[in-house]
Amino acid sequence: MPLAADVQALIADDLPDGLVVADEAGRLVVFNRAAVRLTGIAPEQAIGKYVYDVLPFRDADDRDWWMCVDPYHGLATRTRHPECSLFLAGSHPGAAARGDTELLVSVGYVRDDRSGPVRRLVITLRGAQQRARLERSRAELVSTVAHELRAPLTSVKGFTATLLAKWSRFSDDQKRVMLETVNADADRVTRLITELLDVSRIESGRMEVRRQLVDVPERARKIIAGRVASGEPEDRFRLEAATDLPETWLDADKVDQILGNLVENAVRHGAGIVTIVIQRTSVHGDQDAAGPLAAITVSVRDQGEGIPPEIAPRVFRQFWRGKRRGGTGLGLYIVKGLVEAMNGEISVTRAPGGGAEFRFTVPAGTPIA
Repeated sequence: MPLAADVQALIADDLPDGLVVADEAGRLVVFNRAAVRLTGIAPEQAIGKYVYDVLPFRDADDRDWWMCVDPYHGLATRTRHPECSLFLAGSHPGAAARGDTELLVSVGYVRDDRSGPVRRLVITLRGAQQRARLERSRAELVSTVAHELRAPLTSVKGFTATLLAKWSRFSDDQKRVMLETVNADADRVTRLITELLDVSRIESGRMEVRRQLVDVPERARKIIAGRVASGEPEDRFRLEAATDLPETWLDADKVDQILGNLVENAVRHGAGIVTIVIQRTSVHGDQDAAGPLAAITVSVRDQGEGIPPEIAPRVFRQFWRGKRRGGTGLGLYIVKGLVEAMNGEISVTRAPGGGAEFRFTVPAGTPIA
């Protein structure tokens, strides 16, 4: 049963950050207590008014921010606008004599379907004093990237310089070993750059989905075959796929990336057999579903120590790493973003036989006309 409007307002007022919601016409329907505190604008001056008039945001170059982002007529696949620093003019009624107020603003776009019109804008406001936390996050990203790039680039530079200076001194076998190392390190740099591009697309809400008919079990088999070819024992992996799976219209590259990352995570941080289970469900998680709500659920399980419940909410954050530290800590964050880009959801629980189980559900989708 939907919550009454007064109950919704009370819940919004309990939030620590400013919450502003505009309807499909751009008129404000929610303006919580924290938003009043941050902007100096009374609720009666906001509710029912146009969001552009109540919150005339300008960027650091003094441009009209709303005109730049064009929220109701912009990119149809956009889901949110990442948090940025904006200024609220001090001449606005209710904020007189305050000067320009700097706020950290993020915007979410709520649609009935992926490419439909915007039904609501959900705007979050935070005080600029929290900018330090954002800057620390960015500094950590820069530091992580620099650290991850240094090792492969040092290796590439060292081996190529050695080969150029002393080519004739090495045997063909020695040259092959050094060139294979250079090739592997170049692949590592490419993967890191791909991760950074994915993070950028996820944070900007511009992750594109190219749907096609995808055989998910076959994709899983290829991931397993790749692990075996790289030296993992074949009996380390198990695939259990239902026979009544619906046709799935998904982004094949993203499915490969999700499966590859989850299997890599299970191998690196788990133990024992890594099992991939693929079942027919519905978008609500019910098994044996049929019709337009059909979906598939994919579970990747290991037999390690598992993830304590108190840590589970953190694993999809940027820079989370397990006990065996290594990598950028962006993998699971990217996986979550890719799943959500295909209108799915992902969670982590304890596997039936112990260990961790990462489970994601994605709608089967519809054929491209």
